[in-house]
Amino acid sequence: MPESSTEVTAAGIARLAGVGRAAVSNWRRRHADFPKPVGGTETSPSFALPEVEQWLREQGKLAEVPLRERVWQQLSGHPAGAVTALIHAGCALLLVRDRPTAWLEITAVSDARMARVLPGALDDVLTAHFGRERAVHTPDAAGLAPSVPLLRAVAELAAGTGVRKAFEFLFVRQLDANPRQYTLTPPDLAELMADLAEQDRAAGLRSGAQPARAVLDPAAGTGALLRAVGGPTALYAQEADPELAALTALRLALHSDGPAGKDGGALTVRTGDTLRADAFPRLTVDAVLCHPPFNERNWGHDELAYDPRWEYGFPARTESELAWVQHALARLREGGTAVVLMPPAAASRRSGRRIRADLLRRGALRAVIALPAGAAPPYGIPLHLWVLRKPGAGHRPVPELLLVDTAESAEPAAGAASPAAGGRDRIDWTAVRSAALGAWNAFTEDHGTEGSDGTGGKSRADRVDRPGVSRAVPVIELLDDDVDLAPARHLPPPASGGGAAELIRVRERLDDTLKLTARLTPPPAAPSDLVRRPLTTVGELARAGALQLRTGGSGSGTAPVLTEHDVLAGTAPSGSPTAPAAPSEDEALLLEPGDVVVPVLGGGSVTRVVDDATAGAALGRNLQLLRPDPAALDPWFLAGFLRGTANNRQASSYASTATRLDARRLQLPRLPLAEQQRYGEQFRALAAFEDALRTAGRLGGRLVQGMYDGLTDGTVAPK
Repeated sequence: MPESSTEVTAAGIARLAGVGRAAVSNWRRRHADFPKPVGGTETSPSFALPEVEQWLREQGKLAEVPLRERVWQQLSGHPAGAVTALIHAGCALLLVRDRPTAWLEITAVSDARMARVLPGALDDVLTAHFGRERAVHTPDAAGLAPSVPLLRAVAELAAGTGVRKAFEFLFVRQLDANPRQYTLTPPDLAELMADLAEQDRAAGLRSGAQPARAVLDPAAGTGALLRAVGGPTALYAQEADPELAALTALRLALHSDGPAGKDGGALTVRTGDTLRADAFPRLTVDAVLCHPPFNERNWGHDELAYDPRWEYGFPARTESELAWVQHALARLREGGTAVVLMPPAAASRRSGRRIRADLLRRGALRAVIALPAGAAPPYGIPLHLWVLRKPGAGHRPVPELLLVDTAESAEPAAGAASPAAGGRDRIDWTAVRSAALGAWNAFTEDHGTEGSDGTGGKSRADRVDRPGVSRAVPVIELLDDDVDLAPARHLPPPASGGGAAELIRVRERLDDTLKLTARLTPPPAAPSDLVRRPLTTVGELARAGALQLRTGGSGSGTAPVLTEHDVLAGTAPSGSPTAPAAPSEDEALLLEPGDVVVPVLGGGSVTRVVDDATAGAALGRNLQLLRPDPAALDPWFLAGFLRGTANNRQASSYASTATRLDARRLQLPRLPLAEQQRYGEQFRALAAFEDALRTAGRLGGRLVQGMYDGLTDGTVAPK
């Protein structure tokens, strides 16, 4: 094995072969010729990538390593670390995009010569994008030497996918590999925050304001918020982590169309602690987008007591989020808009009530929008968006605060679990955006013309108020001892049953479903002589070409995603596609009629045969897809035998706290296709009966809760 050979962990091998890590552990135990570890630790060994590739290919488990996987393995195994390698790759991709001829000339020489020539070319490109004072430092020849083979491979990847998608694939893979190292702002949430600021700007334009020319993110993280900003706008970012600041600068530069000024905008990224060492102390911008760190005690309370940014009050040590809110307001021009992601406690903690009261009195806080649980980390709580506007000279404070609760709008199809149950993939972002932006647009329709009515005589309350969703609350109602701004406290929810008429419809549907369930009830089971039939495994069938075995992921696309919960609950695809897209090779796997879907985790005997209604959806995380050849395997026969309890037990791993299913080990009998179809018809009938029972349970639950709500709120009369 060459000394410079890239090493790969068990997780990397699993990704190459499209299996779970338990399968790799089994291979190591069962196959004496499996490659031996060449590094790592006893609990987390690493293996030589060429040896692993050769072994997988000989076993028929791998046709060829995709280029993107090879590049990722080179990057993750870089001697200076994956982050350094990714920074080098981003710098090279900027050169590939901006000066392709120069790149071709540089790569025509030897690796050693290339490492000596690259720093000068990279410095020119980085200076054109970021200036001399920048977060991305030019790597020297010694640092670039081990990266040269990687940079050649990255350029090859970019030739097929484009530089933006190539870097985005590697960047997202790095985030996925280190989930605890980064606090992410999901793309759908970032777009909503950017749209709220843009919509407020549009309202301002109707009253003569200037269009947004500059946007700041003082806690830039991975750059998701600034990536969501559209138009030729100057972008400013600050990030405390130097390595993340460099990655974010490269990500934003590659997302743009060229160096600063070429596409009408500019990009400035600085490194440092924003609250203690603001990199832009004299900057004023049109909009601030911010996802600050939550619940920080060491944010600078002691040394910043007399900071001029605390115009609305000095935040308590426990109110770091209110410090970020006031920093955002301090960087806005008069009439500028800030959208800040906040923990729900910031709306009601007693230690922050005086600052909240002053924000209301002076008209700086315009809206509080409650998001569904799972919208952003920490995923278990429903976070809030605060929309603020910098008061200007002669500004008349708006006498109302907009409160919006999008949790009801984000609920998945009837019968699915609530988003709070760990369901970040089950949020209906289209409904969330519609509820939030619709209420905000109605609230700002007469912006700048308080006292006049340009909406046909409708008051703001008439346009905004929707029971349980949105309300324009008079500020005077909120200025009590608590100054509690949580939307749930001020938005009485509508009755869950939807009134007597809706309850009648639910009862009729329940009656029809119960009749269907009775018709579908299986006949009495007939005893059968136990016959031992020859068995085969899913892995053997896959190697023989009788079926394809694929795993789900977080690939890009526009199709709805079939999630693990959808399979377990028997509901329609409810997940949102990941955006922005990774390279085209990593796009989502779309389902076809006859596919059989099996959850990876949980150890339960659950399968799902894809029908025409589900076809076209994308396969989500923690799911395995079995695509049988219809000439060799009946899908319902396959799904039915996979649901056997004993079958699942012998194919599951119990080595960790979560039971994991290796679909390759699932067994089924060898039977002619005609015999398979006989079993398949019986399994299909059982699935229909199970679905009817599940639907009856959902409708019964809705009817019961609706009756309770209707009787207690007076919309239903007792009989």
